[in-house]
Parts: sequence; structure tokens; C-alpha cells
Amino acid sequence: MSWLKTSIPQVDDTWQELIDAIENAPSLTAMMLAAWHLARVLAVTLVEEELARRAQRPTTWPNCEQCGKKLESKGFEWRQLTGLIGTVRWKRRTGRCPDGCWVGQVAPLDTELGLQPNQRTSGGLKRAACALAVFVPFEVAAVLLKLLTEVAVSPGAIWSWTQEAGRVSMRRLKQQLEMLKGGQDPSEEEIEAAVSALPLLLGADGVMVPFRPHGSKPSGRTVWREVKVAVLARLSKRVTRTGKKATHLVQRRLVAVLGSIDDLSPRLWLEARRQGILNAKTVVWLCDGGRGFWRLFRERFEEHAQGILDFYHAAQNIWKGAKVWLDGRTKRSRQWFAQARHKLRRGKANEVLADLQAALALNDLPDSARATLQNLYNYLDAHRDHIDYARFKALGLPIGSGLVESACKWLIQQRFKGVGMRWSEDGFNHLLHLRLDWVNGRFDDLFALAASPNC
Repeated sequence: MSWLKTSIPQVDDTWQELIDAIENAPSLTAMMLAAWHLARVLAVTLVEEELARRAQRPTTWPNCEQCGKKLESKGFEWRQLTGLIGTVRWKRRTGRCPDGCWVGQVAPLDTELGLQPNQRTSGGLKRAACALAVFVPFEVAAVLLKLLTEVAVSPGAIWSWTQEAGRVSMRRLKQQLEMLKGGQDPSEEEIEAAVSALPLLLGADGVMVPFRPHGSKPSGRTVWREVKVAVLARLSKRVTRTGKKATHLVQRRLVAVLGSIDDLSPRLWLEARRQGILNAKTVVWLCDGGRGFWRLFRERFEEHAQGILDFYHAAQNIWKGAKVWLDGRTKRSRQWFAQARHKLRRGKANEVLADLQAALALNDLPDSARATLQNLYNYLDAHRDHIDYARFKALGLPIGSGLVESACKWLIQQRFKGVGMRWSEDGFNHLLHLRLDWVNGRFDDLFALAASPNC
């Protein structure tokens, strides 16, 4: 570091204190932190010097938008921008119309640098803040950003940036849905050959979220609304160290909407097209017994996918039948349930249905138990093609919807259902789309789109 020690103070003697802090650091941690302070100061200086150099280059002035005459320089004016390295200040030429037309502040260097009028924060800082807000509350995101970059940003500013990026995400999704509706294929995601050969699993579920009753106003009782969540995953099998075969998640994409099944349908079909559903060798729809989701399966995916009713949900319904028929506190009810569950798991659904038919034929069966068993029979009979679990396991397909429930927990519950949280519809939707773009690998594109004048 000897040459740095002698050359840096020649640029600015105030940096000697920063160099001394490195030399006198009592520990490696303190040494690295002191070096980080010096690096930030050096970075700001380098950027400001480069901006000053560019500001001295000859400027090509555009024509006035009102009268058409070429603008003239009115001298240098200061501008500053806060980014990940800190606040950068520089002077650049600004122009005016020779006839005095009001055209606002015109600075060709700002346009060259990709800056918007009145922009005071860099896209990199906004991106970092929004990435933190994807995972933690806005107040915590502000603290973490200060800790990581030493740049102080208010929680309100981070909230505003997430709303801005969320609106960009929602506009992009709307355009893609309109393209799909118009018969055009939006640009599809590149899928590796090894991934495309794996089974494509689709599933959906709902989760409740607390909302404010009057939009942005916090007063009033909490209103709970359901968010529909869908997952598209590629799964493979691998052998563990103990020699057991386990399912391995290779790729996951999520879809969600605050709305109805009909709102979810086109979004899920768009993502399914992206994930190659039309060319996939094996496609599975795995879901619990929600009628709306199975209606979605029949309308959108039945011709492409094998439907599988979540085994544990089916077993839960069988237990409900055993409980009302044989009294869930008796040994006989537990035995009958265990046998029925075993038969169902081994692909003997017809035997379970036969047992239910025999129970329904009993003359002394109470009316309430008869109604429950009849509903159970109708339920399993309607899903007869979706409960052949022995065949599904033999094909290496999952029979439980834990992947969907896990997606609901990560996407919704961990971020939107904290203590005391209640959301406005706009605030929820904007942040939800950011989380979706993060998990789907499209987060960085939002900030490139936001910087485009066409968006």
C-alpha cells in the first residue's frame, strides 16, 4: 500500500485520515471497514472528475421545441445524484432559447447520461432498496440499506420506489396478456433442454391477506381477501447420501393475483406457455379439492395435463366420513380410516368407493352421517381419474400439494401477514408483482424498463 499512501494524499490531503484509519485498525474487521470508507470517497471523486471532464466537451444543442431555433448555453449549473457510492455533485451546461421560449431546463449531458428531469436517485440505489423491500418491511429495508451502503433513505422513499417499479411490472404483464389474447405469443423464456425434459408440475391454492377497509385510510375493521397463488415447477429425482430417492426442485415460477379464479386463469396460462406446456412430455395438475381450481383445470389444462387430487386432502375427507359414521373416538373408526387410506394409497380407490356404498346401504345409518358419506362418495367418484396414486407414484409423480402450500407461505404469508400489517389494494399489488418478478428471475428488467422513455 506504500504507493497508495504517498499518492492519494497528493490528490486531497484530507484523505490522510482515512489512510491512517486503515494503518491503525486494531482488527481485520476494522481494517476492511476503514478501507470501505476510503473506497467510497475515491469512487465519488473518480465519478465527479469524469463528469467534470465530459461537461467540458463541446455541446451539440437541440432546437427549441416551440420556435425551432437552436438553443444557446446559459452557463454551468450544479446537479447532484445519490447512488450506492454516496452523493455525486457536478456542473454541466444548461441551455435556453434565444427568443426566451419556456422550454424548461435543457442539459444535453443529462440526456447522454440517461438521467430524467428532477431525478435525484440512481437506478442502482432504487433497485437495491426495492430488492430489500421484497423480503422485509420498508422500515427494516431502510436500516439494512444504510448498514450496507451508508446511504440514508427513508422508508417512505423505499415505499414510493416499490410502487413505481410495481406499476412498471403490472403494465408489462397487461401488455403480455393482451398479446396472448390477440393470438400473439409473447417472447417465451429460454428453457434448457435438460429442464424441458423434466415433468412440468402445476398447482394452485388460495391464501387470505388482511386489507384496510377504506383504501389508504387505516381506520376501520380489517377486511380479509383471498389471493390466488399458482406454482409451475420442474422436478427431478436424486439419490441422497443414505441411498434414498428424493424429489429435487430444479426450477420454479409463481403466478398470483388478488382476484377470482377467472383473473388467475389467463396469467397462469401465459406462464404455462412460457414454461413450454405445449411441448412438455409430462404435465401434472396437482391441487386440493377446491372447485374453482378444478374448474380452471378443466377449462385450461385438462387436454395438456394429468390431474392429481392431493392425497392428503383426500385422506382428510375420508377421515371426516369415518368420524361422522363410526365416531372418531372409537377404535373401529380409526381402523376403518387406516384401511381406507392404505387402499387409496395403493391404487385401490374402487374398493374404498365400494366400502362407502356398503355403508350407505345400512338401514340404521343416521341422516347426518348418510349425507356426509354421500358427499364423500360423490367427491371421490368425481375425482376417480385423479386418485390413482399407485400409478402416479410408479411414474415418479408427486401426490401431495406441499409445493403449492410452500409457495403460498413464502410469497404471501412471510411478507404480507406480519404483525399489525394491513394493506391497501394498490400497495399490495405493486409489492406482490415485485416479489413475483424476483422469484421468476425478471426483477432486474423492471429497472431497465423504468429507465426507458417509452415505458
